[in-house]
Amino acid sequence: MWVLDTPAPDADARIAYGEQPHQFGDLRLPDGPGPHPVVVVVHGGFWRAKYGLEHAGHLCADLTQRGFATWSLEYRRVGHEGGGWPGTLEDVARGTDFLRTLAPSHALDLSRVVALGHSAGGHLVAWLGGRHKLRPGEALHQEAPLPLRGVVPLAGVVDLARAFGHRLGDGIVETFVGGTPSLVPERYRTASPAALQPLGVPQVLVHGTEDDTVPVSMSEDFCARGRALGDDVRCVTLPGAGHFEVIDPRSREWPHVVAAVQSLM
Repeated sequence: MWVLDTPAPDADARIAYGEQPHQFGDLRLPDGPGPHPVVVVVHGGFWRAKYGLEHAGHLCADLTQRGFATWSLEYRRVGHEGGGWPGTLEDVARGTDFLRTLAPSHALDLSRVVALGHSAGGHLVAWLGGRHKLRPGEALHQEAPLPLRGVVPLAGVVDLARAFGHRLGDGIVETFVGGTPSLVPERYRTASPAALQPLGVPQVLVHGTEDDTVPVSMSEDFCARGRALGDDVRCVTLPGAGHFEVIDPRSREWPHVVAAVQSLM
């Protein structure tokens, strides 16, 4: 796949949001004075250390050319010290909230922030959409998280218990969460978007029908349950598409991703 093999255009700035080596983001700014709407981008790779944010640079550059500032997050992953539960989730939360620090000096419009993520990144952005529901005393609770206009999971692993049952990513979910659903049920309740439904923010899930990495039924069932619970959620299924077309700006599927972002702004 082109997006995985070809270097992306450089970001305007690489900025640390924390003190750990993997707590940084790539910021790209569109032309004009702003304030700019923002897309927080969270890359995938089944939460594993060997997959970084580089391959998301192409889609970020495309979105930036369309008038969106993009803030592509790196984060600690399985294989990094502090990665997995809870560090990975803490990092994407901290990185997203760091937009409050960036906004004044980079003309960012914090009233128009959408989070977009692919695969495991789809899990993380859906979780960002629902984390405001975590109660004081629960793991990962934070006062006043940055409000989002919506989330766009692309081929997202939006149900961790189901992903565990299907042994997606060669069983990586158990490693990521630190146990099975029966051993650490509270972690699945806290970390799985499906357990947080209704999320209470608009959602557009985009998924290829021929995805052999994360089954399209995961997004379809998540959307159906969300609608039944009163969420503003829709599922865009892409006939014939696999797992990676949704992050390739040269693919025929890419306009559907752009339209999803625009619809939430």
